[in-house]
Amino acid sequence: MRNPKEVCLRFDAIPHPIEDGEKLGIAIETIGKLPINGLRHNPENGTCGWYIWCGEEMSQEDDFFKPLHASHIGECLPEIEPYLSLPPGSRFLIAGEYEDVWHDSALIGM
Repeated sequence: MRNPKEVCLRFDAIPHPIEDGEKLGIAIETIGKLPINGLRHNPENGTCGWYIWCGEEMSQEDDFFKPLHASHIGECLPEIEPYLSLPPGSRFLIAGEYEDVWHDSALIGM
C-alpha cells in the first residue's frame, strides 16, 4: 500500500493532511463500484473538503453524499487513505492498479 507522503511526492503536491475530527462527504450507496473517485474542496466548517464516490457518475442529488468522520474511511475504502493528504484542488480516480491524480483549480476558486 502506498503512503500519503509518497503519493504527494509522486504528484508534486504539498501534503495537506486531514485534521482530527474532520468529516468528508461519501456516497455510501456506491461503495463496491469502480472506479473510486475523489475531489477536494477547501476545508470548512469541520469538513476536510473531500467528496468520495464510486462508479462512473456523480449524482447531483442533494442527499448523494453523507457525512463520515474521515478517520473511518479505512473501514469502507482503505485503498484511498494514501490519497487523502493531497491538497485542496486535487482529484483522483482509482480502479485496481489504474491510478489518475490531477489538480482541478475550479475546486478551490482559482
